[in-house]
Amino acid sequence: MLTIDLINQARERIASRIHRTPVFTSRLLNEAAGKQVFFKCENLQRAGAFKIRGATNKINSLTDDEKRRGIVAFSSGNHAQAVALAGREACVRVLVAMPDDAPKAKVAATRDYGAEIIFYDRTKEDREKFALDLAERERLVMVPPYDDELILAGQATCGMEFLEEVPDLDCVLTPCSGGGLFAGVATGAKHLKPGIRCFPVEPDTADDTRQSFLKGERVSIPPPPTIADGLRVQVPGRLTFPIIQKLAEDVLTVTDDEIIQTIRFILFRMKLLVEPSGAAAAAAVLFHKLPDDLKHVGVVLSGGNVDSEVLARVIAES
Repeated sequence: MLTIDLINQARERIASRIHRTPVFTSRLLNEAAGKQVFFKCENLQRAGAFKIRGATNKINSLTDDEKRRGIVAFSSGNHAQAVALAGREACVRVLVAMPDDAPKAKVAATRDYGAEIIFYDRTKEDREKFALDLAERERLVMVPPYDDELILAGQATCGMEFLEEVPDLDCVLTPCSGGGLFAGVATGAKHLKPGIRCFPVEPDTADDTRQSFLKGERVSIPPPPTIADGLRVQVPGRLTFPIIQKLAEDVLTVTDDEIIQTIRFILFRMKLLVEPSGAAAAAAVLFHKLPDDLKHVGVVLSGGNVDSEVLARVIAES
């Protein structure tokens, strides 16, 4: 289970390896949303996203023997970069399975951090099985993107920091892929403020979590079409889904167009660069998806690793 002891241990373990990211506000966005909105800027985190928290906690918890063997991960980008960076700093070999349609910028950054990359076809191959086969064949240790208590404990440090900075939040929203960020942030936030209301957000074309939440069991969907490449998971995590069921009030969805408009708003009004996946929760607030009675809103901007082609599209459509 994800316990407060695990979270506190994670905080100590990763403190010198991550940024305590700032919290920003925007008067113009508050007016547009009709709420007071606070942004936890994980787009300014090391490796460009919150993922470095969990990856660092997991890798730095490995035994000496496990570090000698090396590690393997599967990811379309942000987890790949985080594992590559944390692995390099721990002096371990890193092998990453990435889909062949992963954003070029994220592939390049993962390689620049020193990881070996092996591509797979997400339309034909199961990414977890592909990575597990690599791990078995080369005797590597798996560092999963979300279904791991140490990964979740690392992500939970984001929620703890957020509530320490802004203790009067009514609610907190995070983008939702496999559910690791939401599960961690909601757990950390509710430890400090049990009554806080929590909402994961995903694209309406990649709504595996919402479908699962409504059905009461994990639902798998085909590879989803969305500009938010980091939110293209097809089924919620085994460990994360029960936490989502327990802590989420509702699962919100946004359209790709709403995500694009939100990126543009944040870029030109707040001067912050946020990737599509990282802007999903902000889009839910900007486009009035929350209950009206929530006034002090916390939003995690989960990442800022924007592919140049996507950024060009955002600017061109402005």
